[in-house]
Amino acid sequence: METQKSYKFAEITYKKLKEIINFNIGMDDSAFDEWFNFKIEIDKNDEDFLIKLIRTNKYVIHDYTEYQLVANFISPLLNRVYFFSENFRPWFQPEIEGIVNGKKLYGKPDFMVASGIIEPANPYFFIQEFKKQLNVSDPLRQVIAQMTVAIETNKTKQMKGAYNIGKLWNFVILEKIAEGKYKYFESQSFDSLKINDLKQIYINLQAVKHKYCK
Repeated sequence: METQKSYKFAEITYKKLKEIINFNIGMDDSAFDEWFNFKIEIDKNDEDFLIKLIRTNKYVIHDYTEYQLVANFISPLLNRVYFFSENFRPWFQPEIEGIVNGKKLYGKPDFMVASGIIEPANPYFFIQEFKKQLNVSDPLRQVIAQMTVAIETNKTKQMKGAYNIGKLWNFVILEKIAEGKYKYFESQSFDSLKINDLKQIYINLQAVKHKYCK
């Protein structure tokens, strides 16, 4: 019997992802219109929080280690969004795995919103990779791999995620268009050290919480 091939999320590259699935790039920025146009008021307390977050990290984020980036910038922002409800909660580095096209994908996403109390069940959203700016990695393909597992786990057709490298954030939509075939859309980069960009990042995360975690 042929041994099932396994892939660890952290080791996924463009080449390895092509071994697992057939995927194409969606070249249509309008794919993000509904997500990014979510209506939510950013009040003065929220704005003051975001301004302080920028001021505190602006001159040192470039040299942060992975842990420093998470502790000083990412976690405070995610905690402000507050991904908790009766039906879902945030998970940092949970262990997940799944079978995609007969191949096993597994590992620990940096951040995931999913249902479950003691252990995650249905995933709704991913963020990958909390890496310092100079680290060489392929966070886009890694988050796509995680989102692919989520689509198969949830038996759905779409999943949302994001990846960040230092100050830059990109959002991603993955769609299953046929058995074994996927299309992904990648947003423009948002500079989290610019207040208008950080406000949009905050809005996008709130949209995930209020619209897509179901």
